[in-house]
Amino acid sequence: MATIRRRKQPEDEVEQRPDPKLDEDDDKEEKASKRSEKKNKSKNYSCIDNCCWFVGCVCSAWWLLLFLYNAMPSSFPQYVTEAITGPLPDPPGVKCLKEGLKVKHPVVFVPGIVTGGLELWEGHQCMHGLFRKRLWGGTFGEVYKRPSCWVQHMSLDNKTGMDPPGIRVRPVSGLVAADYFAPGYFVWAVLIANLARVGYEEKNMYMASYDWRLSFQNTEVRDQTLSRIKSNIELMVATNGGKKAVVIPHSMGVIYFLHFMKWVEAPAPMGGGGGSDWCAKHIKAVINIGGPFLGVPKAIAGLFSAEAKDIASARALAPGVLDSDLFQIQTLQHLMRMSRTWDSTMSMIPKGGDTIWGGIDWSPEEGYSPSKRKQGKNDTKLSIQNESASKVCESTQANYGRMVSFGREVAEAPSSDIERIEFRGAVKGNNVANNTCRDVWTEYHDMGFGGIKAVSEYKVFTAGEIVDMLEFVAPKMMERGSAHFSYGIAENLDDPKYAHYKYWSNPLETKLPNAPDMEIYSMYGVGIPTERAYIYKLTPAAECYIPFQIDTSAKDQNEDGCLKDGVYTVDGDETVPALSAGFMCAKGWRGKTRFNPSGIKTYVREYDHNPPSNFLEGRGTQSGAHVDIMGNFQLIEDVIRVAAGATGEELGGDQVYTGIFEWSEKIDLKL
Repeated sequence: MATIRRRKQPEDEVEQRPDPKLDEDDDKEEKASKRSEKKNKSKNYSCIDNCCWFVGCVCSAWWLLLFLYNAMPSSFPQYVTEAITGPLPDPPGVKCLKEGLKVKHPVVFVPGIVTGGLELWEGHQCMHGLFRKRLWGGTFGEVYKRPSCWVQHMSLDNKTGMDPPGIRVRPVSGLVAADYFAPGYFVWAVLIANLARVGYEEKNMYMASYDWRLSFQNTEVRDQTLSRIKSNIELMVATNGGKKAVVIPHSMGVIYFLHFMKWVEAPAPMGGGGGSDWCAKHIKAVINIGGPFLGVPKAIAGLFSAEAKDIASARALAPGVLDSDLFQIQTLQHLMRMSRTWDSTMSMIPKGGDTIWGGIDWSPEEGYSPSKRKQGKNDTKLSIQNESASKVCESTQANYGRMVSFGREVAEAPSSDIERIEFRGAVKGNNVANNTCRDVWTEYHDMGFGGIKAVSEYKVFTAGEIVDMLEFVAPKMMERGSAHFSYGIAENLDDPKYAHYKYWSNPLETKLPNAPDMEIYSMYGVGIPTERAYIYKLTPAAECYIPFQIDTSAKDQNEDGCLKDGVYTVDGDETVPALSAGFMCAKGWRGKTRFNPSGIKTYVREYDHNPPSNFLEGRGTQSGAHVDIMGNFQLIEDVIRVAAGATGEELGGDQVYTGIFEWSEKIDLKL
C-alpha cells in the first residue's frame, strides 16, 4: 500500500497564511472605526443644518397643503364646515339685501397703522428692479431676500421724519391698498365684499390711503393726502345726489381722521380752508372701529424696548432667540431703529395722563378681570362686573396705573414703601456707543450707564410720567414727535394755542366740529386680554444692547389672573383697551360738553369676542380682535345699515359688555 507523504511547507508560507482570529479582530476594528467616523460626522452636523432641514420640511409640507387646498373644489371647505357646525348664516350683505337695503350714502375707508400698502418709487441700487413693487403689505418677499436694504428703505430720516436722500416710498392707491395685508389675510376685503352685495362699487367707495409712517400733518406736506381726502369726499357727495358720506376709520385711522376734521375746517395755510360747516355739509356719520382715541399702552413698550406682549411671550418660550448674541442678528435693535423714525407711532402714546389712566394707587378698571365678566347690552348704566371678578385681580394686586414698574415687588407694593430717585436731569454718563453699533444705533447708545440706572431707580412710571421718561431716553425722537402731537388735557379750548395742528389728534385738546346732525360711533371688540401695564428689568450689559426688557418671569399662578409674562392685561380687543376706545363716546363727547359743543350724538357699540370653533372657519365671523373684527358679521351688518340710512337709535343705541360707563364715571374730567 502506497504511503502518501505530505510536503513540508516553508516557514514563511506558514506565516503568510491568514489567521481567522486576526481577520475577525480586524473586521471588528474596521466596523468600530466606521461607527466612530459616523458618530463624529453626526456631531459635526451643525445646528444651522438642522434648522435648514426643519425649515425645508415645513415649507415643503406647506406648499403641498396649499396645492391640495387650491386643487379641491371651492365649495368643499364650506361643505365640511357645514357638516361639522351646521348651515352657515347668510353673509351680512345678503341678509341686508333680502331686507331691501340698498346703496344710499357714499362710503370712505380710512386704514390704520401698518395695514395700508406702501410701494417703492425711488431707491438705492440694492432695490434695483422693484419700481412700484410693494415693500409693505403683500407677499413680504423682499423682507426675506434683502432684509437690511428693506429696513433702510422703510425707515424715515431720523432728523426730519421725511424721506431719506434718494428714497421715495409711497402709499398704494385704490381699494387694493388695504383690502388684504398679506395673501389670505384680509383687512377691509370682507367689509368691501358685503357692501358690494347691496350695490356698492368703486364709484361710491373710496380708500383714503396714506403713508402711515409719517406724522399726520406731514402726510399733507409731502403728499397732499388731506387735500385729496377733502376733494374726494366732496366729489363723492356731489356725484351721489348730495347724500353725505359715511366715514369708516380703523385703528390709527380713527385719530388720523379726527385730525382731518380739524384740518379741513381750519384756515389755510395750516388747514384746508373748508370753513366751520364743512363737516356738517359732507359727513353723515363717522364709524370708528377699534379706535385708540386715548392712545395705547402697547405704544410705550414698542418705543421703550421694541417689545410687546407677543414678543415677551416668545422670549419666555425660547429664551435667547431674540437676544443680540444669537447669530449677531440683533433683530429688536433693527426694529427699534426703524420704528423710532416713524413719527406716527408717537400719536399712540397714552393721552390724558393720570386723570384718564390712573396714578400709583388707582385706575378706572381697578379690580377687573376680562375672563370673569357677564354680558349685557343696550343699557348705558349697566354694571357687568361681579364679585368674583374683583377678587381675582385684587388677589394679584394689579395696579394698572403703574404703566411701567421695575420689578414685580415694586408693581405690587404699597406706594408708601416705594423709594423713588428722580431721573429728570440725571447725568447720563459716558457715551457707550462705538463703531460696531453704527448699523443698529439707538439713542440708548448715547445714554451711558448713569442714564440707564437713573431710569430704573425711579421704579414706577404712571401715564403722566411716561412722556417725560421717553423724552429722557429718546430726546431726538420725542423732539420730532412733540412738534406734531400732544398728550395733555386742555384747560381752555378757546386758547389760541389749540389752533395748532399738534393738538388736533388729541380728543382731550380739541373740539368736535359744529355738526349737530352728524353721528359718531365707537365700535370695538372686547373679551380679549389687552396690554395695560408692564413689569421691566435691566438687561445685562452687552455690545449694542437694549438696556430694558419686559420681565417674562413675572406671572400669576392663577391662569385667570391679570399678569402673564410681565404684562398686566385688561378688557379690550388685544391691542386697544376698552377704556381708550370707548371713553370719549361714553362720557367725553356724550351730550353737549366742552369737547362736543354742538351735541353730536355718540354711540358705544361693543362686540364680544367669540373665537372660531374650528380651523375651517378661518378667523371667525364673531371675532372681536383688533383686525379680525373687520370680518365680524354683526359689525358689518351695523355698518351696512348706517350706510343705507339708519341712525344709531335704529341700530339699538349703545351695546356694551364691559364696565366702560362705570369706568368713565371714575374719571374726574371737567366737561
